[in-house]
Amino acid sequence: MRRTKSGDGAAAGTIADRTPAPDGGPVLRLEAVRKTYGRTVVLRDVALEVPPHTVTALIGASGSGKSTLLRCANLLEEIDDGAIFLDGAEITDPRVDADAVRRRIGVVFQAYNLFPHMTVLENVTLAPRRVHGLPRAEAEARARELLERLGLGGRSGAYPDRLSGGQQQRVAIVRALAVRPRLLLLDEITAALDPELVGEVLGVVRDLKEEGMTMVIATHEMSFAREVADQVCFLDGGVVLERGAPEQVFGDPQQERTGRFLERIIRAGRL
Repeated sequence: MRRTKSGDGAAAGTIADRTPAPDGGPVLRLEAVRKTYGRTVVLRDVALEVPPHTVTALIGASGSGKSTLLRCANLLEEIDDGAIFLDGAEITDPRVDADAVRRRIGVVFQAYNLFPHMTVLENVTLAPRRVHGLPRAEAEARARELLERLGLGGRSGAYPDRLSGGQQQRVAIVRALAVRPRLLLLDEITAALDPELVGEVLGVVRDLKEEGMTMVIATHEMSFAREVADQVCFLDGGVVLERGAPEQVFGDPQQERTGRFLERIIRAGRL
């Protein structure tokens, strides 16, 4: 069946939205999701469950479907078959307001996508004010709190071109968090960074995990995925070929294709 796409709170003092799913189930669930571009099948009957306050790492070669999966989960791409659920409610139902869904999901891409003519504070408060209708004072107070937490307290008045790549990516993460998302999707957020800046951004993700933020991360940083993830999914040709705890997937892969992929990673010194 082809699907057509069409007030959150957080506990005080924490970044994560701790509102439970209605049935205590996963925050995000994909059922038999299929996505094609012309004759090319990018996702093949993908099934995935993301429990609350956990980190799911998507690994695999470029073109394996990791980024497309995230874009489908945020309704930036229309799926061709299957269903996607957020807190038990189907968000790929044609009657669903896609914009309302996106207000509950934060997304950070490898490109920072900051508005160059706006200060850091203006970039961060734009969506809370314009989309969520927060008063300016409340939006700015929330933004300043997050910027301080992520080590950017003194940069609120700076313009993006005055920041390092790592600082810009941290601003992009703050912008995603400012709307108090139920779920955070991170798509290769270190891919555009110089090696010396990767650590500071990954440190932010570690902090978010400790705060209990539910995250799905597409990454080529294998050592980081092994450290931070609660579950790892290896994608190959649009299929979730293997999933499991990091120690199992990285230490004792059950699929030959997973093993070959990890062998190349090890030879390259990335694991």
